[in-house]
Amino acid sequence: MTIFKRTTAIGALVASMVSGAAFAETELTVYTAIEAEDLTRYAEQFNEQHPDITINWVRDSTGVITAKLLAERDNPQADVIWGLAATSLLLLKSEGMLEAYAPAGVESLDPKFVDQDNPPAWVGMDAWVASVCFNTVEAERLGLTAPTSWMDLTDAQYAGHVIMPNPASSGTGFLDVSSWLQIFGEEEGWAFMDALHENIARYTHSGSAPCKLAAAGEIPIGVSFAFRGAKSKAAGAPLDIIVPSEGVGWDMEATAIVAGTDDLEAAQKLVDFTITKEANEMYNVGYAVVAYPGVAQPVEHFPENLLDAMIDNDFEFAANNRAAILKEWQSRYDGKSDPQ
Repeated sequence: MTIFKRTTAIGALVASMVSGAAFAETELTVYTAIEAEDLTRYAEQFNEQHPDITINWVRDSTGVITAKLLAERDNPQADVIWGLAATSLLLLKSEGMLEAYAPAGVESLDPKFVDQDNPPAWVGMDAWVASVCFNTVEAERLGLTAPTSWMDLTDAQYAGHVIMPNPASSGTGFLDVSSWLQIFGEEEGWAFMDALHENIARYTHSGSAPCKLAAAGEIPIGVSFAFRGAKSKAAGAPLDIIVPSEGVGWDMEATAIVAGTDDLEAAQKLVDFTITKEANEMYNVGYAVVAYPGVAQPVEHFPENLLDAMIDNDFEFAANNRAAILKEWQSRYDGKSDPQ
C-alpha cells in the first residue's frame, strides 16, 4: 500500500495529526473506533518517539469500521487497527486478515489482553464494561424507581424512558446483546430483548450517547458503559451508575496489523508503542481498566462492585456469531434506530 491510497469513507473522520507531517518519511493509515477527541493526543505521543511516521486516521463507530475492513478484505486500505473491539478483531483474525506480531514488551501485559496464539494476532489496550446510567432527577419527576437488574428494565413503568446503542454500529451495543445471550441463554435472551424493546425510546449509534443523554436529562435511563457514567457524574450530572445483578458484559479495545501492509516495519513500531506503559497511562484517561498491570488509577464514582460483576465473556462466541446475532437483532428491532 502506498502513501497515496484512499483513506476517506462516508462518516469517517480522516485527519493527519502530526506536527511536521510534511517531512515524514512514512505514512500509516490507521482505522480506529477510539473517541475522536483522543486521536490528536494519541498521535502526538507516538510521534514524540517516531516523528518520521505520520498517522492518517480513519475513525468511525465499531460496527462501521468492522464492516469497512471486511468489505476491503481483497484490497486492504488500512495498515494498522488501533482501537477496535476484540470481538471484531477475532472475526478479522478468523478471516485471515491480520498479520501476527508479538510487540516488544508484550509479556508485561495482563494475559487476558493478549491473543493466545504465538505470535499473537492482536493485543488489547483497555476494557469497557456495561452499566446503566440512571438520572435521579428525571426519574423522580417521572415517578420511576431505580432498576437493580437487566430484567427490571422490562417493567412497564420504563416505557419510552430507556435508550441503548444499536449493536450493528456500536461496540457497546454489541457487547450488551452478546452478553444477554450468554447470561440468559439464546431463547430467553431474545425474549428479554423483545420485552426491553417495548420500553426503548430509540437506539443510538454511539455507545457513550445513552449515558451522555441521561446525564443531560434528555432520558432517565441510558444503557451505556460505566466509565462514561463516572465521568458524567464527576462533572455534576445527577446520575446513579447501576450494575445489574445478573452481571455485565464487557469488551476490550485492541490493536493489530492488517495483513498485506506495505509498511510493515512502521506498523510494527506503532504496535510496539501501543502496548507500552506510557500508552496505557494514556488509555487510563478514558478507561478505568487497562492492559498494563498497575497502571490504572482509581476513578471517582466508578462502581466498586463492577469488576466482580463482569461475566466470563466468551469472545469466541461473540465473534463467531456476530453476523447472525446482528441479522436477528436488526430484523426485530431496527425500526427504532436513529438515522445513520
